[in-house]
Amino acid sequence: MALSDSKILVWDAPVRTFHWLLVCSFFGAYLSAESETWRLLHVSLGYTVGGLTAFRLVWGVLGTRYARFGSFVRSPSAVGRYLKTMVAGRPERYIGHNPAGGVAIVLLLLLGVAIVATGYAVYNDIGGDWLGELHEGASNAMLVLVGVHVAGVVFASYAHRENLPRAMVTGRKQGKPSEGIARAWWSVALVLLLAVAAYWYLQWRDAPQAVAQAHTSSTAQ
Repeated sequence: MALSDSKILVWDAPVRTFHWLLVCSFFGAYLSAESETWRLLHVSLGYTVGGLTAFRLVWGVLGTRYARFGSFVRSPSAVGRYLKTMVAGRPERYIGHNPAGGVAIVLLLLLGVAIVATGYAVYNDIGGDWLGELHEGASNAMLVLVGVHVAGVVFASYAHRENLPRAMVTGRKQGKPSEGIARAWWSVALVLLLAVAAYWYLQWRDAPQAVAQAHTSSTAQ
């Protein structure tokens, strides 16, 4: 498909804010998972992943054109056809998420729900050790999926000669004016950012007490 010379708004501000907050929260939680010292950070970032996932599920219904699940969740046959074009080196270009990317987004959200649910159970001593193993397995699966997703983005960027990571920063891609969205919805993105910042502040404010309690509990054992 030939690209027009115009830059159109594709990714709204809430989608971009969600994307980068999720990246930071997941990797922060993953890297702090094995440290008892950083346990509160791990738990806080894990709950942040849960909140972000809940927001994305809502925004997938109420959001702008390319944020909605209806724009990128496609049938297995459509996904298969797209993968064949990728293997052939001639992937079809999509303004929003391509069919393979749509699958990755859905799986990331499902894994996010699984990780947070099992993490909550482990943190509150609900269930047995198998939940801890499931939590770790889901986290590792998420890491693998992120790697596959990044590889797909790199491949699509090369195939279509466009910088897709930059588009997730600016929100803009090349396309016809009629294909763009009308508003960026910065107000929603600001509310999301402030909600996360407020939660992190409350966790940081209570951190000394929480760390002291954790130390007392571990000493008593």
